Amino acid sequence: MSEIHKIGWRTATSLVIANMVGTGVFTSLGFQLATVQNTWSIVLLWVLGGGLALIGAFTMAELGTHYRSENGGDYIFISRGLHPFLGYLSAWVSLVGGFAAPVAIAGKAMEAYLSPFDQTWLGTANSRWLTVALVLLIGLMHSVSLRHSSVFQNATTLLKIAFVAVLLAVGFAVAPSEPNALRFGAGVSDEVFTSGFAVSLLYVTYAYTGWNAAAYIVAEIRNPRHNLPRALLLGTGVVTVLYVALQLVFLRFASLDQLRNQADVAVLAFQHGFGPTAGKWISVGIAVQLLATMSSYVWVGARVTSRMAADFPLWRYFAVVSRQQVPVRATWLQVGVTLLLLFSGTLEQVLLCTSFVLQLMGTLAVASLLRTPRRTDDFPSPFRPYLQWAYIGFSLFVLAFIISDRPVESLIGLGIVVVGGATYWIKPPNQTRVRPQTQSTYE
Repeated sequence: MSEIHKIGWRTATSLVIANMVGTGVFTSLGFQLATVQNTWSIVLLWVLGGGLALIGAFTMAELGTHYRSENGGDYIFISRGLHPFLGYLSAWVSLVGGFAAPVAIAGKAMEAYLSPFDQTWLGTANSRWLTVALVLLIGLMHSVSLRHSSVFQNATTLLKIAFVAVLLAVGFAVAPSEPNALRFGAGVSDEVFTSGFAVSLLYVTYAYTGWNAAAYIVAEIRNPRHNLPRALLLGTGVVTVLYVALQLVFLRFASLDQLRNQADVAVLAFQHGFGPTAGKWISVGIAVQLLATMSSYVWVGARVTSRMAADFPLWRYFAVVSRQQVPVRATWLQVGVTLLLLFSGTLEQVLLCTSFVLQLMGTLAVASLLRTPRRTDDFPSPFRPYLQWAYIGFSLFVLAFIISDRPVESLIGLGIVVVGGATYWIKPPNQTRVRPQTQSTYE
């Protein structure tokens, strides 16, 4: 029997980058400028966000190398470190709110960014069917083999990186526009210790989500003891540098009044600096780079569902994998849920209702390391457990903010968790796995 293909650190890193770089980095700045306007404060926001993401990456690197022969990420970490019931709830929430909804939201964002071309052949109706076709294509590419998945993911991530590289090259090569939003000077401390800075940090943390992507597919990575930490840390580090640099570019080419409280800061900045045509092509570039983001969520999400289904008879149908060890049924379950959400018109509600519980489950995943004994061949997360407690403390602040700002949606999200919890008891979890995991030949 031929050896199952596994991915290297480059593909794993591209998965992390693709998962992280979506629309947040191109939209968050406008809302931050409503209360935080010193450029040093803006830089500090994005550096702090990157630091928090790195804490999470260190944590997931240790957990992933501890459970290196099993896909599933948070589901495995929480089930083993805390309790199987909590792990099941994590997988239940992730199926819709964690993976399918972000793909559908990215699809709708793609349609919005292509809207400048609605008067041409594209049209509003055609843009929706283009999104459907792309979701189906992504599902197909992730249904053949891991090699096909890695080639498609690498290609779309290269497009993403090339687009960002062009933005940075042009942004720093050309003299800044006048007036612009750059505000270097004193007064940073006056902004940092304010509620506005704290709220702005929430926007930043949303833009950084996805740093744990490679940990979900650790069993598909060659030599995970070395390649998983490299992918998580390198991917997160690269994205942090890109994020900080992009904010400086946006600030260089538009004024404070033009950017403040605006969502499309990237489009507005280049439109002001280079004209309306440039703004249109920036919109197209943002739309195209979302392909890699959508692809990464489909790849990762199917592995979580399939791994959970292997433990629960109620979901057993979706545990089946192909000869190439691809969870085809779980992949198309996620594609189906994505398309359902795409046409439901309730994406914003789904996102609001699940944001609280997704943040909660992510916090539980980090907390699970505190109850996971370290083996000598695990990647050692530095300053354990202090970094994890710092992350948990910040996450509790985020949870408190979400539930106070969106109490109804948060309670609905908890209601969805209760419904999922009820299904846990319909058929008890298996004591043995439906199928054995393929063990890495490199360990």
